[in-house]
Amino acid sequence: MTSNRHNDGVLDAARDCVLAYGVRRTTLTDVARRAGVSRMTIYRRWPDVRTLVADLMTREWVRVVEGLDLADPVRAVVAGVRGLRAHPLWRKIVEADPELLMPYLTDRRGASQEAALGVLERAVGDPRKARAVLLVAQSFLLSAPTMLDPLTLDELDDELAAMLEAYLG
Repeated sequence: MTSNRHNDGVLDAARDCVLAYGVRRTTLTDVARRAGVSRMTIYRRWPDVRTLVADLMTREWVRVVEGLDLADPVRAVVAGVRGLRAHPLWRKIVEADPELLMPYLTDRRGASQEAALGVLERAVGDPRKARAVLLVAQSFLLSAPTMLDPLTLDELDDELAAMLEAYLG
């Protein structure tokens, strides 16, 4: 999955800037400087930081999803949730700029969600179940930290696996 604006050097620089400063404090000038390209090179491809970060998030999240072993869909989903939860960019965005995720939860599917749906549809063989599984996985990804007392993340992930085993058979 690549954007028509795809450029790994610039996306790597954007990742480094976001990890260092957060999205709100990152500028296209910062990214250009770190990538060793002109500002115009950046502006030709991305009109603003949010568009650049959206492409960055897509690249990073799709890498996690595409790296999953789908032989066991339940294990794959739990591994995907764990992988995203541990991903440094995910953690930084959730901690510093969580509002960036809201459109993908309430208004529209993003490219990484489309990619995850494609993977899930192949893994479970049913588009309706794939969507339900993605909704559950997103809930465990985003809201698990609010349910930690007295449980641990590992215990919640075990519950996710049990739910998915029962649902997927």
